[in-house]
Formats: sequence, C-alpha cells, structure tokens
Amino acid sequence: MEMSLEPQGAVSVLRVGNDRIDAAIAIQFKDRFRDITANVAGPVVLDLGRVTFLDSSGLGAVVAARKLLGPDRALELAALSPAVEKVMQLTRMNTVFPIHDTVADALTAHGVAPAA
Repeated sequence: MEMSLEPQGAVSVLRVGNDRIDAAIAIQFKDRFRDITANVAGPVVLDLGRVTFLDSSGLGAVVAARKLLGPDRALELAALSPAVEKVMQLTRMNTVFPIHDTVADALTAHGVAPAA
C-alpha cells in the first residue's frame, strides 16, 4: 500500500499511491493509515487523485480511517476520480465526508496556502 504524508501547516495531506482500494488491500490501507497518522495532529486530507476504483471494502476502509482519527480530527477527501465520486454519491458518503475538488481547494478551506 503506497501512502505518503505531507504536512501542510495545520493540515496533513495523505496521498494514496495505488490506483485501487478494494478487498485485496483494504486491511493494508487501514493499517498503513493508522501507522502514518498516529503522530500527527489536526485534520487529514486524503488525496485520492490516483485512485480510479473503490469497492465496498475500500469504502469501508475509508470509513474506518475516519474513525481511527477520533471525534476531534476531521478526515476530508480530495481529488476524487469520476468513478470514486460516483461511489460516494451512491452510498451518500458525500454527506459524511467533506469532499474537495482538489487538494489545493482543501488546503485553502483550512486557510493554508498550497505549496507551489
């Protein structure tokens, strides 16, 4: 599971490097998410720009990731592909997660100037 964390002011951007979050890697996703966000504070923006496929197991992993952050830290989604956006709309998860068109939009929403 490819993930990288980039602190951007008070916000952490977690970039997913895989093109799929499905049953085959959902557990790896959750474990890696937990490990990589354990020592960071503040909201996390999950950059899904490379993800072109998300099944129900992957969706469950994203929901579990939100719960791992606890009630005081937000998980926001950014850069959804059309297929992933459709899953979010069909499952109404777009009403649960703040979703931004781009990572830069997410950072701007938090008052953080995106890195050049």
